[in-house]
Amino acid sequence: MLQAALKQSFLKLNPKQLFRNPVMFTVEIGTAVMFFVCLWILMGEQSQGSFMYNFIVFLVLFLTLLFANFAEAIAEARGKAQADSLRKTREETPARKISAVGKFHADDIAIIPSSQLKKGDLFLCEAGDIIPMDGEIVEGLATIDESAITGESAPVIREAGGDKSSVTGGTKVLSDSIQVKVTTEVGESFLDKMIALVEGASRQKTPNEIALTILLAGFTLVFIIVTITLKPFADYAHTPITIAAFISLFVCLIPTTIGGLLSAIGIAGMDRALRANVITKSGKAVETAGDIDVLLLDKTGTITIGNRKATHFYPANGIDEKHFIECVVLSSMSDETPEGKSILELAKINPVNFKLESPRFIKFTAETRTSGIDFENTRIRKGASDAIKNLSEKAGYIYPPETAESVNRISSNGGTPLVVAENEKVIGVIELQDIIKPGIQERFERLRKMGIKTVMVTGDNPLTAKFIAEKSRC
Repeated sequence: MLQAALKQSFLKLNPKQLFRNPVMFTVEIGTAVMFFVCLWILMGEQSQGSFMYNFIVFLVLFLTLLFANFAEAIAEARGKAQADSLRKTREETPARKISAVGKFHADDIAIIPSSQLKKGDLFLCEAGDIIPMDGEIVEGLATIDESAITGESAPVIREAGGDKSSVTGGTKVLSDSIQVKVTTEVGESFLDKMIALVEGASRQKTPNEIALTILLAGFTLVFIIVTITLKPFADYAHTPITIAAFISLFVCLIPTTIGGLLSAIGIAGMDRALRANVITKSGKAVETAGDIDVLLLDKTGTITIGNRKATHFYPANGIDEKHFIECVVLSSMSDETPEGKSILELAKINPVNFKLESPRFIKFTAETRTSGIDFENTRIRKGASDAIKNLSEKAGYIYPPETAESVNRISSNGGTPLVVAENEKVIGVIELQDIIKPGIQERFERLRKMGIKTVMVTGDNPLTAKFIAEKSRC
């Protein structure tokens, strides 16, 4: 990045580029004049002081130009490096292209780079795969981690048909298998648009920058007049002043530092926002950020940690608590999610202690919305309350009223209930809480002192939203 910026520092010496910055353009003119003065001294055609004195003045001016260009180039290079990283991710993501929707053999799958996918192509994605291109699911359903583009840590369900069939390149499939049809042309995907934004998007000058440029240009013009008028006064006083002295005085008088760093400041502001995962399309957006008075915040993953943790176990009436906790641990033995791990932590039972013969683990799927374990003559399932309720009622069992009450209470307190069933009979509820991030209340308080109002935006039910808002003081 430094090598590229150094190279750009010399390329930016082109007068066509520096002409946009009147201060540095006049410095470049002075540098060019001093270069020719040094040549004339070497050729013995003028006697404006020693060669070393004039050469040092030329060198200082030249380094000033390079410094100003380097400051701008290094800021631009950071944005380009981020874009190159995104581009590399897109090019290195493999895609399993298929010829038709439906069942197929392994020989029918062609593994190609995602950059070679075209609109209308079909590809297959299974659990653990990165989706290579934007598209629509034409067969199957899956849970997908979209945190890379939305910041939402909780996975979402996407399935063929309806209004929840679209998928975005760069997101990750967590479960099941889907067949996707590419819906965007090459260069028009979400990732391509992200790259375009990061690469510099808009270099339009902001109103403040335009006003400051005009002011600096006015100062430069004034000091040009001041410097020129010194010549007749010096001649009248019989005081010789060299060309190097005139140019040095002029460069010292004009706001060279501000002019040299003006463009770099805007780019540096955009780069600083980028390092905080905020894409600003122009310097004007950076300036506008200073006028913000309302801040909208997503709940999951922003106000809360996002990885829900188990906090309580509620066995149904007539169910021994120790037996219920053992069933909970058994159902979570193969659950690698943060929620599953937190259940084992809360239970404080090592699953290795159970001696099971030929257990069969049931993985969570977007269709069943349950997971669990089968061993000997025992079937244990845990999952969404409505899914377990349907499973239990189909087997002829009555859904316990105390379990329904626990589910409603947990939801009202901003939590997520997981119902557990043994051999299709409901035996209790696990309470998961989306923990509020430490220090978030203090941050909101600082924002309010700055005059910024905070508003939480969420798709959760009103009771959960109210609970989280009050607890976080949003």
